[in-house]
Amino acid sequence: MPNTKKHAGGRPTALKPEFIDQAYNYCLLGATDAQLAGFFGVSEKTINTWKKQAPEFADSLKRGKTLADAKVANSLFQRATGYSCPETKVNIADGQVILTDVTKHYPPETTAAIFWMKNRQPDKWRDKIEVNGSLKLDKETLDMIETQFVTKMAAAHERQKAVLAEREARPEAE
Repeated sequence: MPNTKKHAGGRPTALKPEFIDQAYNYCLLGATDAQLAGFFGVSEKTINTWKKQAPEFADSLKRGKTLADAKVANSLFQRATGYSCPETKVNIADGQVILTDVTKHYPPETTAAIFWMKNRQPDKWRDKIEVNGSLKLDKETLDMIETQFVTKMAAAHERQKAVLAEREARPEAE
């Protein structure tokens, strides 16, 4: 039960016993602390204070969030690896309803698998590679790069002039 005694220099807590179950259930739906604050009409700072003052409140949030995350992780895992589940097919033949139990197979989904691997093994599955090093260029290397750039740009300029001259020399199609 939350501590409802008045604290020295402050108001009594607005945390009510029923908030514990409500917070647990709301966390099962994926609520964040900010969303809980909105639900209870308090600030996020108050939610943090309640967690410190009432261990059972903090525990309800932790249990709800953990269970919700586990369910989502399991669903993602099933989507990434493929799964089967029972299903009942409904058919009508000669005015009769026929129910047939079947097993529906869902193949693995590439997007879910990639998402899973990027989060579980980010060093092996990340899109970008981080280079931890520095590049030091001395004056000689910079001069060489500049010379190559100027030479290539001059060649490109000459090719462009030749193309323009060729176009001017062609008779226009009528």
